[in-house]
Amino acid sequence: MAGLYFEEFSVGQSVKTVGRTISEDAIFSFAGLTGDYNQIHTDAAFAAATQFGQRIAHGLLGLSIAVGLIMRTGLLEGTVLAFREIQEWKFVKPFFIGDTVHAVLTITETKALPRIGGGALTAHVEVCNQNDEVCQRGTLNLLMLSKPK
Repeated sequence: MAGLYFEEFSVGQSVKTVGRTISEDAIFSFAGLTGDYNQIHTDAAFAAATQFGQRIAHGLLGLSIAVGLIMRTGLLEGTVLAFREIQEWKFVKPFFIGDTVHAVLTITETKALPRIGGGALTAHVEVCNQNDEVCQRGTLNLLMLSKPK
């Protein structure tokens, strides 16, 4: 399925992604990729003594999973030019091993940019756990292709 073109998006348009469960393996893979082996993520005994009582996923792992889930919707497939900016991203609550994450993306602004053959989308994103608790939220700015003439 081809993604939507800039002109096919409208302010207020919203989509909820499918979910993905955060596994211990995902946390260790992310630690290996980034080099962030902080004990709060990788040491069960250490994490048990923290205010969380258990290991938590890296905040940026949650954001990365959310972007992947947004891509899985197909909305941006082949039509996104770039992820331009992340604004005011807040890490509200942690994700734990076994939490199932989904994202809700809502278009808040569109701006035509004819010089690039497309336009800019501003989208508010909430990343939630299986209880629909918002764990992360912020704004993504995307550059999208215009519909071919």
